[in-house]
Amino acid sequence: MRFCQPPEDLQRYFTTFYAAEIDLAGDARISDALHPEWANLRFFSGDAPDAAIEGHGTLSGAHFVATGPSSRCTHFTIGKTRFWGIGLLPLGWARFVGAPASAHANLLADGRHHGTFAHFLPLAGQLFSGQVDEESEFARIVSYFRTLPAPAGMSEERIVAIHQAVIDPAISTVTQLVERVGASQRTIERTCQQAFGFSPKLLLRRQRFMRSLTQFMLDPSLKWIGALDGSYHDQAQFVRDFHEFMGMTPRDYAARPHPILETFMHERDRVRGAAVQTLDRPAAR
Repeated sequence: MRFCQPPEDLQRYFTTFYAAEIDLAGDARISDALHPEWANLRFFSGDAPDAAIEGHGTLSGAHFVATGPSSRCTHFTIGKTRFWGIGLLPLGWARFVGAPASAHANLLADGRHHGTFAHFLPLAGQLFSGQVDEESEFARIVSYFRTLPAPAGMSEERIVAIHQAVIDPAISTVTQLVERVGASQRTIERTCQQAFGFSPKLLLRRQRFMRSLTQFMLDPSLKWIGALDGSYHDQAQFVRDFHEFMGMTPRDYAARPHPILETFMHERDRVRGAAVQTLDRPAAR
């Protein structure tokens, strides 16, 4: 697994670019579940995943998997494969996708057959050209995104201001977020739907939940009660959030193996200083 820092001119749009290899014997496959996250583009060379977001559809056999911002976990099963993942921050969604994020929330799509992601097909077609060479593949990704034209009328400063407020643990209510951003609540709601995919209230709840879940995943010795974010009133409130965002109880989740996510999170935390992309801070211009 290798995390590649986007170059300076692209940093504010992406969480990270990463390459990973899953090496299994024969036809063996493993299963795991992704947490709620920002939008992603994933390109596979080898086995393609079987994936499902409860209540939002399934996907099998796609070598270019495009996902919108999510508020549910994504269950997946995969075999031997190599893949590149590209995490889009809300600003990156606005810059490189442009369609309303709320219309693509919890979307799991074959990027080769979905109109919103059609302009990424040249990248999907050329990424794994020739011999396995991560440096060349990374260069193709960077070069491709640099060729895409910027949309007109993108509210970059407002998107970044909202993002900075959402990830601040001191901001726990929409009222506080509105005060921090300094725009009307209606304007913030509209921007959130366009670039973030969800209402400000849900974004703040998701952020609170992900801070807690990440704490537990990095240090299970804390137990759930020790990992709870300070803005939770009690454990029952956290359990309700867990059901909503993950579709299971904390106990059920803890009892399951996490063969991919556990390794990924620890390595990402070591390299990036944030174990999951929802905790990444928006880069300054």
